[in-house]
Amino acid sequence: MNRSAETPSIAPASRWRNRLLTILFIAGVGSFLWSQLPDGGYPTDLSQIGNGRPALVLARDSNYTGGMAVMYLMNEIRHEYADRVDFLVAHLGLADGQEFARRHGAHDGVVLLFTGDGRNVSVLHQPQKVDELRGALNQALGS
Repeated sequence: MNRSAETPSIAPASRWRNRLLTILFIAGVGSFLWSQLPDGGYPTDLSQIGNGRPALVLARDSNYTGGMAVMYLMNEIRHEYADRVDFLVAHLGLADGQEFARRHGAHDGVVLLFTGDGRNVSVLHQPQKVDELRGALNQALGS
């Protein structure tokens, strides 16, 4: 018996179509995942505190979700205050973030507001709404 007659081979056009669909699927999933990433990164240079501009600092521990939820809130108002306030993140998994947390009693999701000369003027424990952040910033800025 002829072997080619027993098992039909996949046509080259069908193989190309399957490969193309696979590539399109991977590209689609990759695009979706990319679109879900937060807008722009936040600086982690805590030495900016007290350098003449007010600073909003989020204590963030990647092992917990509270800080990430607060970061989404920060993303919503960042454009409103970016010209007047430095938005920073203290990563609690890094040495300088741990020192910052010890010094200020911060944990994941805590937001601290500092004046331009470095005085801590407000602490928010895992704010749940954008208006909480906005109100604290307005109060700290005197607006």
